[in-house]
Amino acid sequence: MTLNTATRQGFRYLGNKNTKEVHDLYNEGNSCGINKIVMAGNAVRFVPDTLAQARMEGYDNCHYCIDGSKR
Repeated sequence: MTLNTATRQGFRYLGNKNTKEVHDLYNEGNSCGINKIVMAGNAVRFVPDTLAQARMEGYDNCHYCIDGSKR
């Protein structure tokens, strides 16, 4: 589900459809650039809002907010 607004409330995980990275908004770091992802129209939500769902959709962990990136 593509995110069309700058709101981040109500969910935990956000994907960047350009880089195929998933970010944890509960552990967001400055290097994640979440606002830039949203403003560029590259933000994706996952249904259900779980890390497992993001991985099933082919997203890799963000090195900064989740760690364990496979890249």
